[in-house]
Amino acid sequence: MDIKNAQKIVDNWINEHGVRYFNELTNMAQLTEEVGEVARIIARRYGEQSEKESDKDKDLGEELADVLFVVLCLANQTGVDLQQAFDKRMDKKAKRDHDRHHNNEKLK
Repeated sequence: MDIKNAQKIVDNWINEHGVRYFNELTNMAQLTEEVGEVARIIARRYGEQSEKESDKDKDLGEELADVLFVVLCLANQTGVDLQQAFDKRMDKKAKRDHDRHHNNEKLK
């Protein structure tokens, strides 16, 4: 599935189940909350913090999907074609960063 299609799927879901989009500030707060949940899993599962019993059943994929859902909501409600923006960004990063990363001694 491409990003443009994902934006349509989210928009359809909002219209069928969500009544309407939350406003942009509410969605920004939700995005922050969802990113925090991802950070908690990463810090406890892959970092140095010990994992609490209540965190062991958390699914990283589902939490990342929650982040993606809110990002797609924000793109939809602000009129951003995220596919176009992502493609443009990847092109820019490929041109800008290729030599820089290959020449970075820290990455070898």
